[in-house]
Amino acid sequence: MKVSREVKTAILVIGAVLVFIWGYSFLKGKDLFNSYKTYYVVYDNVEGLSPSAPVTLNGLVIGKVTAIAPEKKGHLLVTMQIENNDFSISKTSSAVLYDPSLVGGKQIAIHPDFKNPTPAEDGDYFTSGVEPGMLSIMSDKLVPLQNKVEATVVSADSLLRNVNEVLDSDSKASLRDAIKNLSNTMRDISATTRSVNKMLAKNEKNIDGTFESMNKAATNIAQITDSINAEDLSRAVRQLENTMGNVDNLLADLQSGKGTMGKLLKDEEMYDNLNGASKELKELLADMKNNPKRYVHFSVFGRKNRPYVEKE
Repeated sequence: MKVSREVKTAILVIGAVLVFIWGYSFLKGKDLFNSYKTYYVVYDNVEGLSPSAPVTLNGLVIGKVTAIAPEKKGHLLVTMQIENNDFSISKTSSAVLYDPSLVGGKQIAIHPDFKNPTPAEDGDYFTSGVEPGMLSIMSDKLVPLQNKVEATVVSADSLLRNVNEVLDSDSKASLRDAIKNLSNTMRDISATTRSVNKMLAKNEKNIDGTFESMNKAATNIAQITDSINAEDLSRAVRQLENTMGNVDNLLADLQSGKGTMGKLLKDEEMYDNLNGASKELKELLADMKNNPKRYVHFSVFGRKNRPYVEKE
């Protein structure tokens, strides 16, 4: 069967129209050969989101954004075309706007609510959400750091100005002199250290002998300590305890007035008698010194002793 030129031209024109319609629909985000459902979500700000942006579920692309239109009170209505697939998307699912990478626009990720078994129907609205991207996180981290850096720079600038004000010509001269004196001091310390090292090198044998003697003395002390028998030490301790007990008993007897010493300490009458006897003895000795003839009679020729007559 021969096809005429007019039929071929009509078929070609119809095919071109169909391809144009399909291409136009594809560019607008609609696929004429696949079944899909349309869902909506309202955002306050969709900066970076463009029509035909992918819609993902657990990282898998399941649809795309078909339109972004203004809503009431400055909100933006986003229309999503999602293909029919085996994923169960509930009515209470959320559509989260996020940045997949540093380069490229934003995308929408569907977070299904597995607790709600009711599936979403064509034309349902999802709950909106925004997940901060890497740039936002980095910006949030860098802003405090920038503030700290700025504050540090301002503090450093103030410090340098104060240093410049303090370090006038006299202060700079004094600082140079101080550094010079410090250098001289370090040179003297180095010379002293070399002298000490030379002295130690010369007396190394004597120092070694001294330490050797100290080691021998420590060894002898250790031997003496080891030679002390623990039994002898305990015996000496017991004897010391017995001696201290006897001393305590003696002191107790003296305190209670037992014995001669105790009576001397406690008997006041005996003390008074001894005190009186001592006084009388003192008076007798004084009288013997002053009047010896009253007590001693001495005659060379054998005369009779005359009685002593006390002078008026």
